[in-house]
Amino acid sequence: MYSGFEYPYFLLLLLLIPLIIVYQYLFDKKEYPALRYSQISPFENTPKSWKVRLRQLPNYIRYLVLILLIISVARPQSYLSKDEMNVEGVDIVVALDISGSMLAEDFKPNRLEAAKDVAKDFMQGRKTDNIGLVVFSGEAFTQCPPTTDHSMLMELTTKVESGIIQDGTAIGDGLATAINRIKDTKTKSKTIILLTDGVNNMGAIDPLTAAEIAKDYKIRVYTIGIGKMGMAPYPFQTPYGKQYQNVEVKIDEFLLKEIAKTTNGKYFRSTDKNSLQTIFKEIDSMEKSIIDVSYYQIKKDFAFPFLISALFLLIIEVILRRTIFRTNP
Repeated sequence: MYSGFEYPYFLLLLLLIPLIIVYQYLFDKKEYPALRYSQISPFENTPKSWKVRLRQLPNYIRYLVLILLIISVARPQSYLSKDEMNVEGVDIVVALDISGSMLAEDFKPNRLEAAKDVAKDFMQGRKTDNIGLVVFSGEAFTQCPPTTDHSMLMELTTKVESGIIQDGTAIGDGLATAINRIKDTKTKSKTIILLTDGVNNMGAIDPLTAAEIAKDYKIRVYTIGIGKMGMAPYPFQTPYGKQYQNVEVKIDEFLLKEIAKTTNGKYFRSTDKNSLQTIFKEIDSMEKSIIDVSYYQIKKDFAFPFLISALFLLIIEVILRRTIFRTNP
């Protein structure tokens, strides 16, 4: 626990309080004017009333109000340290296939939505990492550049839909776009997670060529083939509404394994949402950040109680001066 002031230099104003007190008692005689008598012997044995003894009380309250106001302006605060650690972030790009086949419903509600949900859970757990999102089908583009603003990343991931770009499966283009996003960063650990449910059939860049480029930049690529073995239900729009037809699941596992092997990564096959969650947990455990930074998590400001106390005492002072300790000019 650490406590202090946000603006400690305002505490220097406290030095004015003794000066005000000295000035008031030595030079300011207006508040209690003198009444001259030829002799005061008749009053010498008269006991002082409590009102006379406490006549300085409003002044003391005023000094206390000034002290409380100065302390509140200095903003007293406390910091509760959660941990002391050093953090070296990992650069991660998720390359997500959004081709039409990702709408197959062997995952619930479909492959694309299941992949988005699991990816978002993974992203939220990597609080110190720069994470970006690349989407691809017949072409590829960056949906979100690597960022530590994970709230924006979550929002942009949620907006991803199939059909926003030309259909097809350009694995090489998707991988190359992801590489381009992190190849020049200064972090020691760079990772791409590539999810696809198909066979490379479009694009200007060969996937294995892209893998060699990733290897040159020391980027590790984890590849995930998403889809059940055999057949999967796929929705088709007809004049009679949505109709389902079983289509063959074709995933170029050999290609995905070669990409992972070339870049010192790993290939995974996911046949349902639970297995996809398990895969992302395994990747999360393998790509841990190096911890080494001091930080404080909880910050409390105590200025408000001082302000309320000052206001309360000020009201009391005004009431006392206008009632019990009221003086006639």
